[in-house]
Amino acid sequence: MTTGRTAGDRAEAVLKEWLADSGVDFELGARSGEYVVQLPGETKLRTTVSLLLGDRGLSASAFVVRRPDENHEAFYRRLLTRNSRLPGIAFALDSVGDVYLVARLPIEAVTGDTVDGLLGAILAASDESFNDLLALGFLGSMRKEWAWRVSRGESTRNLEAFRHLLED
Repeated sequence: MTTGRTAGDRAEAVLKEWLADSGVDFELGARSGEYVVQLPGETKLRTTVSLLLGDRGLSASAFVVRRPDENHEAFYRRLLTRNSRLPGIAFALDSVGDVYLVARLPIEAVTGDTVDGLLGAILAASDESFNDLLALGFLGSMRKEWAWRVSRGESTRNLEAFRHLLED
């Protein structure tokens, strides 16, 4: 016997319940079926995830870092190597080369546990990779910023995680 609820209706109810119960900050996105979630991190202070619920599934996309300035081969090799160890998510590039984490779930797989696991995996991958990706792709810019701040007596607090790479 069917209840008249589609798989999409059920998935939407599950997602809304998870969001209400999770305590994470979120808002409705610009697209129909989109929820934009803010996940607090440690090395990357916040990971913003777009969850888009469609007729056939749930997709997730989270910005990680912009296109690297330098050391492209090592940077992209790190992403590809890391992809092989990620649980149901993957690093991807947009049309300008910015780095995202992406995932897709079939509509029938959307449960509170799968949403929780998906967002947990995205947060862990974003947070754990962030400083390493910055050091690989932006070290030259960080060195210039460090030198500029030190020369002017400005705070270097936001660069402290990289002090060992930046000090002369």
